[in-house]
Amino acid sequence: MRNSKEVIAYINELRKQQKMSISELSEKVGMAKSGVSLYFNGKREFPINHAEKFAKALHTNVFDLLGVGDDSMIKVPVLGEIACGQPILAEQNIEGYRYINCRDQSSNLFFLKAKGDSMVPTIPENSYVLIDRDESVEDNDIVAVLIDNSATLKRYHKNGNTVTLTGDNPNFPPIVLTSTEDAIAQILGKAIQVSFELN
Repeated sequence: MRNSKEVIAYINELRKQQKMSISELSEKVGMAKSGVSLYFNGKREFPINHAEKFAKALHTNVFDLLGVGDDSMIKVPVLGEIACGQPILAEQNIEGYRYINCRDQSSNLFFLKAKGDSMVPTIPENSYVLIDRDESVEDNDIVAVLIDNSATLKRYHKNGNTVTLTGDNPNFPPIVLTSTEDAIAQILGKAIQVSFELN
């Protein structure tokens, strides 16, 4: 288990990885910036009773934050945002990590954050979508697809040489890809889990 100084150093490391300012972190944990700054300045010990708030704000869990082992939890990277609707440029930088209960130490799992509402009601905006690159894709599966360097999340339908990508929201038109467009379309993986926080 990490001591107070090590926990604060790890919080600072996670904060910088996620490009989060001390002000933003303070707001997420519901504390004054001046109070949080005292931890980073080494003038105050880290309060264990606030560990859950800091873990949630930094997209991790208490076990990882405090350095307490839990063999059933694996660390899965969050790779930017994924568009639901109008595709946005896929950010391939790791924005942070989320933890899931899984004994399969697969390195082919990653999370993408849903942006837009073309997959509503199945996938609300700002949901975290777990993608498995090893899963085989079948008709009507939800997949992450890279098209012209932009990622989108859609249901997959294949008919001969034509692939149709549809949203669950009927207000969004389908994306139709022919065999000549295969080179610019790449399936990143199959969506196997969706998680989101209730307001």
